[in-house]
Amino acid sequence: MGAGKDILDVVSARKAAGAPFALATVVRTVAATAAKAGAKAVISTDGTISEGWIGGGCAREAVLKAARQALADGKPRLISVQPLDALQDHGVAPDVERDGVRFAANMCPSQGTMDIFIEPVLPHPQIAILGASPVSTAIASLAKRMGFTTLVCAPKAEHAGFAEADQLIDGFELPDSERTRRFVIVSTQGRGDEAALRSALSVQSDYVAFVGSRKKAETLKARLAASGVPAAALGKLKAPAGLDLGAITPEEIALSILAEIVAARRRADATGISAP
Repeated sequence: MGAGKDILDVVSARKAAGAPFALATVVRTVAATAAKAGAKAVISTDGTISEGWIGGGCAREAVLKAARQALADGKPRLISVQPLDALQDHGVAPDVERDGVRFAANMCPSQGTMDIFIEPVLPHPQIAILGASPVSTAIASLAKRMGFTTLVCAPKAEHAGFAEADQLIDGFELPDSERTRRFVIVSTQGRGDEAALRSALSVQSDYVAFVGSRKKAETLKARLAASGVPAAALGKLKAPAGLDLGAITPEEIALSILAEIVAARRRADATGISAP
């Protein structure tokens, strides 16, 4: 596949599907190289080129390594693949980074130079809301403004209050997701508490919390434990949800929950460790 409209369609489709990938673009070439400036390739999370082309094996290994690193930490990379004598002229060695550029050796007979920009394209983190309480609708509204996509699981008859949600599901069945970041909130106000909590605790997430009193949460956790929900899963549940801001109104409670989620998200960004 070429570097024109087709691959841009692939990029758009992958973004829409919420699938993480890296986009490698050749930004400069010097002397003879197989790929020319503007060539693009889509690199999947397993480190393979799924679409496009950026030349032969001379640059491939360095690009794929940088793409894996970019997908792991969310930071773009600029790779300069040069002949060994050119690297020596610049006073750098292969696999050394200087001024934001990572250098790699071109061992191919062409002895050309290629600069490749690698951009990780990661889906927006998702907030999954189980339940249709006033707090739920407030969270869904505020989350969009803070860069989250929103998934709402609630009975279909209660979907009217979630016009801004990215996805609506009838009931509390929370689907598995390939997304790298998901934050789950259960706010059911007594309407399906156990079913929603069971669903919330059954999937991988960075954060799962229950909107309700500590006493109610402990009662529900005891019931879930008696029904076979593992202690490790129950131990991840945050209850009550949110930072202690003295919140009273649904909007204030939603703000306290989103503040807690943002703190968990940014802490994970800084440490590379997901929130418990």
